[in-house]
Amino acid sequence: MTGSPRPPEFSLVDEAWIPVLDAAGQRREVSLLGLFEQADDLRMIACELPTQTFAILRLALAILHRATDGPPGEAAWQALWRARQLPLPEVTDYLAAFRDRFDLLHPRHPFYQVADLRAGKDNSFGLERLIADVPNGMPFLTTRAGRGMESISPAEAARWLVHCQAYDPSGIKTGAVGDPRVKGGRGYPIGVGSLGALGGVHLEGASLLESLLLNLVPIAPGWQRADERDLPVWEREPQTATEEPDETRGPYGLLSLYTWQSRRIRLFGDTSGITGAMISNGDKLEWQDRHLLEPMSVWGRSAPREREQKRSPIYLPRPHDHTRALWRGLQTLLPLAPPSGSEPPQRLSPMVLQWLARLTVTGVVEPDFQVRPRATSVTYGTQQAVIDEVFGDALTMNVLLLVDQSPLRTTAVDAAADAEGAVGVLRRLATNLARAAGSRDGDSGEADRAAERGYARLDRAFRDWLARLGPTSDPAAERAWWQRLVWRAVVRLGNDLVAEAGPAAWVGRLGVDRNGREVHYSSSQAEVWFRAGLAKALPMAADPVAKTQEVPA
Repeated sequence: MTGSPRPPEFSLVDEAWIPVLDAAGQRREVSLLGLFEQADDLRMIACELPTQTFAILRLALAILHRATDGPPGEAAWQALWRARQLPLPEVTDYLAAFRDRFDLLHPRHPFYQVADLRAGKDNSFGLERLIADVPNGMPFLTTRAGRGMESISPAEAARWLVHCQAYDPSGIKTGAVGDPRVKGGRGYPIGVGSLGALGGVHLEGASLLESLLLNLVPIAPGWQRADERDLPVWEREPQTATEEPDETRGPYGLLSLYTWQSRRIRLFGDTSGITGAMISNGDKLEWQDRHLLEPMSVWGRSAPREREQKRSPIYLPRPHDHTRALWRGLQTLLPLAPPSGSEPPQRLSPMVLQWLARLTVTGVVEPDFQVRPRATSVTYGTQQAVIDEVFGDALTMNVLLLVDQSPLRTTAVDAAADAEGAVGVLRRLATNLARAAGSRDGDSGEADRAAERGYARLDRAFRDWLARLGPTSDPAAERAWWQRLVWRAVVRLGNDLVAEAGPAAWVGRLGVDRNGREVHYSSSQAEVWFRAGLAKALPMAADPVAKTQEVPA
């Protein structure tokens, strides 16, 4: 007599679902096990959105942390790094032990889901709330339409499932039966997904293997705090529709954080296609002062909370500024020197960068090693109920830039400031030309457009310049070279602005500067001020005559 047939399964351990870029530059998909087995031959995880990549990387790191038992200290980590290999037998055994918990379609405990999740009314659910690149209520603003929204493959559904737990917007959710927070069939806002508040940063090496090891900060004194209660979600009892109690929820360490269940989700479909998803509220995460647990975010002090709670410091994660390229905020990304006084620092760099800086100082990582810090964050709109923007950026740099007191680091930070100063002078030129043409206070729109052109012109140049810095570079010569490059680029843009200003600006008019002095604004005078201002902003590139020119207030 035969038993009942086994229900269809989609094992994330065995089935290909993670998009990657291999060493030859080809895109393909691999399984979780394949990700580790082929890590040395893969360049990176390469998903549709940088947020998807970041969330799946953290899932892989949670597995690697468990397979390495931490690693339990620096010596254990160094052994992995020097061998340049992952503990594949341990990873394989670990995934085999929990294989059922990685089944996307398991009848009792489907991966990252609640098997019996249901609404008070058996509503039908589509895919638009699961897939982050489909604007809510505006499907005509996406390339997905028709059949593209009716069904997706289990592989794609798995990627969006991990992404939803990490970055799902806040707002009203479907009320799940059994959740005492539900009122009138609705689950009211508890905040965005677990990673939505972070200014995420992870490190990329020359291969995925290097990237995994570089982000594998040891769970050891001085680095990661954790206790025996810190487990990934698949090692715990399956979630239910209810919120987990505070006394057992945690987070107790990075394993809890890497696999946090911000939502209760149920996918509908089978191996032939996923056709819908029910998404309800899960566990709320309070990020205050989690900087000793969470290694992959920028942190900053919160003055409002310090005043409210009458204590300091209080740290919160800081999302990246989506209006600025990463290199423009280089100083805020790099690890700080230890504070010299009693005042706690205003910001904290990601622990993964602090860890790599230590490895560089101690000589574990060679001084000619290059790394790519990659930043990821989300901007939400309208009460955090929709995703407005997804930010992703990266810089290739030498590890010496992470080391405090490194001349190379000082040169790079100063060079970024040189670019900011030069673009500021270009902004003033645009403002003065607008005044010369008849605008009373200058045209802020023209100034903004001039600045955008300036940053766009310098963006690739700075990235290329930064990537070539190394232990044999002469810091003074490199900064002088950079200032000359900025000078040439910004002067060309300034000349274009002057040429475009027109005859009214050439004739000019009288006006009053910020100090109340009467000044004649004209395109020729604005150009003189522009070159004088540029000479002060870029003294290593300016000629002696330009340095003596007066710049108006």
